[in-house]
Amino acid sequence: MNTTPDTPAATEEAEKIERNFGTQPLDAILNELAMGNHDIVSVSEEPITHKAVQRARKGRRLTPHMKRRIAAALNKAFTLQGKTREGEWQVSDLFNY
Repeated sequence: MNTTPDTPAATEEAEKIERNFGTQPLDAILNELAMGNHDIVSVSEEPITHKAVQRARKGRRLTPHMKRRIAAALNKAFTLQGKTREGEWQVSDLFNY
């Protein structure tokens, strides 16, 4: 059966997908380090927008690839600040979904 967005089956399935997960651990980490969205965007080697970082902080669903990009950028920004940590932050440390 082919469903279009206007059919009840497609609408019900779209409603089941949770998109908002509340404030993420990433937000607390950035606040603790006194880092802003621009700090992440400016050091990223891959394309990341300020909007994507804000969405990540507020818990809007991101693709796994974008979560990895943000984790890599955070680790790089942290290192560039001259700070050290035992290990790098992993995606699971930054997001609870």
